[in-house]
Amino acid sequence: MIEKLKEMFKKVYCEEVEKVFFAPGRVNLIGEHTDYNGGNVFPCALTFGTYALIKKRDDKKIRFYSKNFQALGIIQMNIDEIEYDSEHDWANYPKGVIWAFENNGMKIDSGFDILFYGNIPNGAGLSSSASIEVVTGVVLKDLYNFPIHMIDIAKISKEAENEFIGVNCGIMDQFAIAMGKKDCAILLDANTLKYEYANIKLNGASIVIANTNKRRGLADSKYNERRAECERALKDLQTVLPINSLCELNEEEFEKSRYLIKDEVCVRRAKHAIYENQRTLKAVEALGNSDIELFGKLMNRSHISLRDDYEVTGIELDTLVEIAWKTPGIIGSRMTGAGFGGCSVSIVKDEFVDDFIKKASAEYKIKIGYEALFYVAQIGDGARKI
Repeated sequence: MIEKLKEMFKKVYCEEVEKVFFAPGRVNLIGEHTDYNGGNVFPCALTFGTYALIKKRDDKKIRFYSKNFQALGIIQMNIDEIEYDSEHDWANYPKGVIWAFENNGMKIDSGFDILFYGNIPNGAGLSSSASIEVVTGVVLKDLYNFPIHMIDIAKISKEAENEFIGVNCGIMDQFAIAMGKKDCAILLDANTLKYEYANIKLNGASIVIANTNKRRGLADSKYNERRAECERALKDLQTVLPINSLCELNEEEFEKSRYLIKDEVCVRRAKHAIYENQRTLKAVEALGNSDIELFGKLMNRSHISLRDDYEVTGIELDTLVEIAWKTPGIIGSRMTGAGFGGCSVSIVKDEFVDDFIKKASAEYKIKIGYEALFYVAQIGDGARKI
């Protein structure tokens, strides 16, 4: 595939590729909508993601091209003209990373030609946007010899999405993509960025991702609305409690203090964040004890909370998960990502994987009217130069 991308680069730019880079997508096994509430998440990097092929230029021109959006052609600008432009569509993500690098004192003094190709389904909730951000960060680090750690690339990529794109995402996606490790998930405290790797030993089971094929973009979803509701709940709790984030509380502490939150909707949003954070810690402990059955039950409870308290699932995700719950060999299933479409993630005993995909595919099409796509996921390494 890389050879074909090199041929495309030469056709588009009439130049030879100098360097090739890759950043994966990610799936979050448990811990949803906790990262921006100061809680824990448990994502892993995948083996599919975003490729970036590059050649440095002698002038100040930057040219972007994506195999995924060929109709948009080459998008070009001067280094000194980096600003958000809705007509530049997907290219605003790498542009935002360039902007954030310079915003953090890393001056980019010459341009480059770059070609992107991603095999992450766009809008599926597997972090195609964070993947292109992080791969751009790795490109800039290598191309201009910036002495920057991968964690800082994750932070800068988040800054780009928050301040340049205008999406108030947490840091989970960028962190998992930058710091991923083969056959491991990452327990990440989004409040402190303390992290540890956990070996994923599923004892004869596999991770199966199901894509609803309902596209959703974070910027135009209710993601920002949910975040604002959590911030209102936190503000109410802070009238009495000396806390900086919702996930500093455990379940018991929340139940004693929930009366402080004025809006019942905000009560449910806060409940999800706090209970989900505790579920994540329990799930990682269960995995460490090789108790995959408990891990699966916690996944199921996570989905119920996301459906009922956080209200970010929808008929497509609920259909996939409910089919999974009724299918033999399913250890656990839940939505993953921001919600409002995107993907579910299930742990399925190996001997039942084919039957599950066949059954879920047929039932989903009957109920929803179009097909879901299924992937048996492999856990891979983080962003890197190839």
